[in-house]
Amino acid sequence: MRSKEAINQLTALPPASDPLEWFERYGDYLFAYARRRIRDQSAAEDLVQETFLAALSAKQSFSGKSSEKTWLTGILKHKIYDYFAKNSRHAELTPEEADLSGYNHLFERDDEWNGHWNDRYAPADWGDGNNRASPLRNVEEVEFQMVFSNCLTGLPERIANAFVMREVDGLTSAEICAVLTISTNNYWTMMHRARLHLRQCLEINWFCAPNGSQGEKV
Repeated sequence: MRSKEAINQLTALPPASDPLEWFERYGDYLFAYARRRIRDQSAAEDLVQETFLAALSAKQSFSGKSSEKTWLTGILKHKIYDYFAKNSRHAELTPEEADLSGYNHLFERDDEWNGHWNDRYAPADWGDGNNRASPLRNVEEVEFQMVFSNCLTGLPERIANAFVMREVDGLTSAEICAVLTISTNNYWTMMHRARLHLRQCLEINWFCAPNGSQGEKV
């Protein structure tokens, strides 16, 4: 599996400080990173511990080409992919994952355009007039990350994982299908649902919310 090869490459990079300091410096960050992707707290804790052990076992081969934080996060990311692969036993979508009925109202109209966006729910303008519209700035904002994480929890876990792997981690559809043990058709169904949900949730709780207001997840 590609993640094992990637871990071997990542562990060729050195940390800059004493390994005994890793947990104190990065433990909370890595645990929060894992929890955003894995809803099982115990599993997240185990993966963080495995990350530190993997880094410790390879520390002698490091040469200092990456920051500790980036290096440790990379190892954790690929351990998370392995966790997904080991725990993804449903090749087909579950009824919960396949259910799009909660979004029917977005496309219900009383005219000949039924099946297209209802004007009431159509995507709002996220243009330059919105001081929260810059994607790069939003990604870096702690408050946005909290809203984004809350929105993700409104999706079935495997759908949320697929979206994060594609849009945050940059994996290809083929790689995601392999990790989650799903077909290409199921992958696109999951991404369609994730985008509908997140567009609506982020619009309500971030882009169209008053500044300083987080709102509530949809």
